[in-house]
Amino acid sequence: MNVRVARPGIKRGPYVRRRRWRVENCGPSVRMDARASTIETKIWGGLALVGYAANMRKTLRRATEWFEDEAFWREFYPFMFSERRIAEADEQMAKVLALTKPSGKVVLDLCCGPGRCSIALARKGFRVTGVDRTNYLLKKARERARAARVNVEWVQNDMRDFVRLNSFALVISMFTSFGYFDDKQEDMTVLGNMFGSLQAGGICLIETLGKERLAKVLQATTSSELPDGSVVVERHRIFDDWTRIENEWSILRDGRVKTFKFHHTIYSGQELRDRMEWAGFVGVKLYGNLNGDEYGPEAERLIAIGRKAVTKRTEKRLRVTKAKARG
Repeated sequence: MNVRVARPGIKRGPYVRRRRWRVENCGPSVRMDARASTIETKIWGGLALVGYAANMRKTLRRATEWFEDEAFWREFYPFMFSERRIAEADEQMAKVLALTKPSGKVVLDLCCGPGRCSIALARKGFRVTGVDRTNYLLKKARERARAARVNVEWVQNDMRDFVRLNSFALVISMFTSFGYFDDKQEDMTVLGNMFGSLQAGGICLIETLGKERLAKVLQATTSSELPDGSVVVERHRIFDDWTRIENEWSILRDGRVKTFKFHHTIYSGQELRDRMEWAGFVGVKLYGNLNGDEYGPEAERLIAIGRKAVTKRTEKRLRVTKAKARG
């Protein structure tokens, strides 16, 4: 693989650590500039020479974050992934496909959780890779895939680290799985990975709760009763200048209470569009639900869809590939 590099505009020296880079499609090569993945670089003549390959990328030491606690996912699994919600996945994926119209059959489900979307897509004949860092959720996903008699590639990995260059026709991030990190800039790392993993002409769809909707429906405290009689109490607080929400969830089960705190970054439609465009996506469109309604005052969800452009070089390669396929 060829690697081209950009002048990062940093002080010359023998080594520079913890630079941020973005992967851009350049046909058979990869160009990197200072925006996303955190890696180590070496400076020669003012240029940052980057040794990069998807299967060689270093996983950096990071501080432990809330989503790494598997006890959280075990305790709240029945609350977050009810049978009704899992059953809705088939209809939701039909709508996702109608909105995105992918040109190929290879899909990446990033933060796939228990595999509800991955399995629904596999049923429709797609070749799916489901990525999640939580072993407990992937175990549930494998069980469900066996029960459904579908084949899905399950990968345990952090979405900040997973990238498979030019491999997927469609990348999806569903159920507000974007924005988990203490460092907001790591959301750009994820977008860079999504962009790099797409084939030329590929489509990315992110489904989340938009800031505009949250401002309308936010309540300080809510509660829900689960089918087994357990009670979940949720407390919410906006902080960091309306860029994050802190949540405290408590579950009362069998006379015992367990409490977990977590937070994530919240985006308005314009903020998410800007970041996707910054990552390299073109033609970014916003919708208020999976039916394709406008992202307006009545929007229930924030759906952002962007495309990886087809360059002249990749367009030529695609024509050659199709011609060879026709024999």
